[in-house]
Formats: sequence, structure tokens, C-alpha cells
Amino acid sequence: MAGNSFGKLFSITTYGESHGPALGGVIDGCPPGIELDMDAIQNEMNRRKPGQSAIVTQRKEPDSVKFHSGIFEGKTTGTPIGFVIENTNQKSHDYSHIKDSYRPSHADYTYDKKYGTRDYRGGGRSSARETACRVVAGAIAKQVLKGIEIYAYVSGVGTMKLDKPYSELDLTKIESNIVRCPDQEMATKMEQYIKEVRSKGDTVGGIISCVVKNVPAGLGEPVFDKLHADLGKAMLSINAVKGFEYGSGFHGSTMYGSDHNDAFNTDGSTKTNNSGGIQGGISNGMDIYFNVAFKPVATLIQKYETIDKKGEIVEMQGKGRHDPCVVPRAVPIVEAMAALVLADFYLINKIYS
Repeated sequence: MAGNSFGKLFSITTYGESHGPALGGVIDGCPPGIELDMDAIQNEMNRRKPGQSAIVTQRKEPDSVKFHSGIFEGKTTGTPIGFVIENTNQKSHDYSHIKDSYRPSHADYTYDKKYGTRDYRGGGRSSARETACRVVAGAIAKQVLKGIEIYAYVSGVGTMKLDKPYSELDLTKIESNIVRCPDQEMATKMEQYIKEVRSKGDTVGGIISCVVKNVPAGLGEPVFDKLHADLGKAMLSINAVKGFEYGSGFHGSTMYGSDHNDAFNTDGSTKTNNSGGIQGGISNGMDIYFNVAFKPVATLIQKYETIDKKGEIVEMQGKGRHDPCVVPRAVPIVEAMAALVLADFYLINKIYS
């Protein structure tokens, strides 16, 4: 099965299913001699893991990472880093009712058509539980990128939008609430809304914004490996993501060039940053910022019609433990994927510099 690896020099290959015995991965291309902060890696896993608050899935998983190779005496050796994350709280019987039916807007139908079979337990390989492996790799990538700071936060839930630019937010407050929105007043409203949606057996989508600071100029490659192109692919590979925009994004299409152009300062920085820190597909030293749109979770805890393998209309109701809104737990995933892209380009730049 292709499509299980990401990255060129700094790469991650993942394996495992939502309700299998374990998930895991192999990180290749990590430079030797990097002293790893294991607590920081586990902290990233804790930010993503299920069961962490009242507004996420109540599946309880410790998501402890066990490393099997590539690390000696606390430092990377330069060889492949193998790791495993055991699944300890599967409840596969929660999915027996969908064995022969397809959940609308889920990967059930497409996986069955592509492979002729599917693991219906929690979605198998299509489950967002796979992203736990990405967070491990991203946590290590962050430690490769010393000095570069990556901040992702929830800026929208449903129709609620945080209209303040990131420059007016205290990004150190992201972890101060369970929604991971750095504006406490908006976070309280979002939390209440997610709880209301959950009480109806429904789900809601949202937006995660991400800011990357202290990125050196020169990361990115022409023509097809532009930095923003790889960031877009990274974000769109995350489960439930429906959109990506960087810099001025879609709003930029409504502006005049005279307003959109980022005028230079004498040191090469720019007076504005409509480019989002990337020009010509290469970082220019300004902050990189982008938005990622997530759809509502497909599994609903309410009755609805769908089809079964015979093409007949059947009634279904979701069971089990599901997120009413994925964005609070997806914040560390967005950060991880951004770190993987930047670490890859950082190493490519070192080779050609």
C-alpha cells in the first residue's frame, strides 16, 4: 500500500490501525547527535491523545511512546528511529453495526472500493488515530529546528471566528483552556457551543491557525517543491481537513496589487506580510502563517439513512466514542506536520548551502 511515507530527507513512515494492537513508525534522515527531550515528546502526545477533556472523545489511551532504535544515551544516532504506540483501550464491538454498511462522508465506501476490503473497527487505517505517529515525528523535528517556534491554535468553531490577528494574541495562552484558543472569552463560547452540539448527537467543524516564527530566509525549492506547496500537502493529508490558505489567502484575491505588495525595509524584512513569509515558494524570513479548515466529524450519534454493501437503503446510528469537534486535538497535529516540512527543507538547504 503506497502513501504511508512523508518527507524527502527527513521522512516518516507510519503503520497500524485504530483498533489493532499498536501504531508505530520509522523516522529516517534525522541528524545524529541531537539530545532529545523525551518529556517534550510525551507532552506533544498528551496534547493530541483522546480522553483529555470533556469536549473530546472519551477513549482512554496513555499514548506512551516506546523507541526501539536510532537513539543511544539520549541522543540520535543518525540511523532510523523506530517507535511504537500501543493501543490499550479498543472497543471494537462498538463498530460491529457498520460491518456491512457505509457511513456517509467517511472513508468506509472508498476504502472498500479501492481494496475490496476494509477494517471497519474505528475506520482502521483511515482513522485519525494514525496521526499519533505524526506527532511523535513532529516532536523530534521541532528539536531539530532549534530556535524556530511553531504555534497552532483554534481560531474558529462552526460560525464562531476569532477575528483578531495573531499579532494581537498572547500565543503563550494557547494551552490555558481545553479548546486551545488563546482568547479566553472566545474559548469559553466555543467550549459551550461544542458541548451543545455534542448533546444533540451532532458534530461541528472549525479552523486552526498556525504561526511559525524565526524561520530563516531561503527554505523551499523551485518549481514543484515550493515551501507553501509542501505545507499545503502536509495539512491536506490530515484527516478531516478540507482547506488550506497561507498569507493573505483567499482575501488576497480581493485586493489591489498596490495594497497587497509587501514593501521592503532596508534590512530585507517587509513592512507588511501579505505573503505569509513565503515568496516564490521560498521563505523570506518573515513569520509564516496559515489557516487549516476542518470539516465536521462524519460519524453522528443520531439516526440517519445510508447504504449497505448490497446498495440497499438502511438506517444507521453512530456508536462508540467520537469527537464532536476535532480542532482542539488537531492543534498539535498541525504543528507536527509544519515541523516535518520545515525540518525537511532545513536539511535540504544544508546540503546545497
